Amino acid sequence: MTDTDWLDDRERAAWVRLAAVLEVLPGVLDSQLRRDSGLTHFEYYALAMLSESGQHTLRMTELAAQTNATLPRLSHVVRRLEERGLVTRFPCPEDARATNVRLTEAGCATVQAAAPGHVATVRARVIDALTPEQVDQLTAIGDAVLGRLDPSGSMAATYTRYDQPATSGESA
Repeated sequence: MTDTDWLDDRERAAWVRLAAVLEVLPGVLDSQLRRDSGLTHFEYYALAMLSESGQHTLRMTELAAQTNATLPRLSHVVRRLEERGLVTRFPCPEDARATNVRLTEAGCATVQAAAPGHVATVRARVIDALTPEQVDQLTAIGDAVLGRLDPSGSMAATYTRYDQPATSGESA
């Protein structure tokens, strides 16, 4: 039998709160998006990643990487979005074995219409509950945990894309 390095009361209190956020927040985001836009949070996220990409197009494998989805899960979601006219799939011109997915005009309009409500929910439920210092701490905490969860940094481009470069007088 191995010795377990049990969490002390302080560590357990922090962990239980993080676990509760991980359980509650997805449902809050999903409910708002379903109610206001008819999208799941994952569908919105996939559409948002496409909207931010060049020509609103990504290879399925790249979209899977950016959304941290398996290809089977992503294929199922993209099929549903395609049936709704929000995306199209087509063979990748550079590699016939690969499939690209592109946001349609309707998909663009849908994600643009969904974004304000989603941002308002994120702001009301998370960001506005924090002081500016806590927002910075949340970024630092996220970086520390993601360093352990994603040690290769395979998702780093997704979660660091909005980082502000340090200006003179600021620490990097």
